[in-house]
Amino acid sequence: QVDVTAMARLFGYVDVTDSGFIAAALSIAFNPLFWNVVARWEHKTQALSQIFGSPRAACYCLGAIILFLNGVRSHCFTEAMKSQPKLEGLDCHWAYYSGLAILAVGTLFVVSSFLALGFIGTFLGDYFGILMEAKVTSFPFNVLDNPMYWGSTAVYLGWSLMHASPAGLLLTAVVAISYTIAMLYEGPFTEEIYRQKQKGVKKK
Repeated sequence: QVDVTAMARLFGYVDVTDSGFIAAALSIAFNPLFWNVVARWEHKTQALSQIFGSPRAACYCLGAIILFLNGVRSHCFTEAMKSQPKLEGLDCHWAYYSGLAILAVGTLFVVSSFLALGFIGTFLGDYFGILMEAKVTSFPFNVLDNPMYWGSTAVYLGWSLMHASPAGLLLTAVVAISYTIAMLYEGPFTEEIYRQKQKGVKKK
């Protein structure tokens, strides 16, 4: 049976019909959908590479757009938290510093992933035909798979705890779900790209 009282308390803290909350949820869901659709379209047609004159220029352009969209997402996320009430149980020092620690770890994973992959490796260069020579196995990829995605999720989780925000925690769950779906699509597709590369090398 559903605990109606608990549900009522939850909706007392989080108004999922609020325009700011909806904007944040939509931006979270849109971003990975956008870059997957565009990157696969590019891989199939090379249209962006033709428009920008080279695969590298096209990849840099897509990367810049993704960074902009991620900035918009973070802004919407923060505004959604500000517009909704805090949770008294989390509005304390231990929750704030726990959130700060989680945010720091998440930032470490995001930044170290970027440094290990480089700009083109981070922003789907393999879909543009710019393939890496070998799989990256250094930190943080030797700690967990997809550290960029999980690090980003941790950043939002930490940010939510620092603001004692139930809305932020719920939106963080949306982030995790969106990234999980993205990984299910990206992983096999990227593996197939490199599998085709290996076949090409063996034929030579």
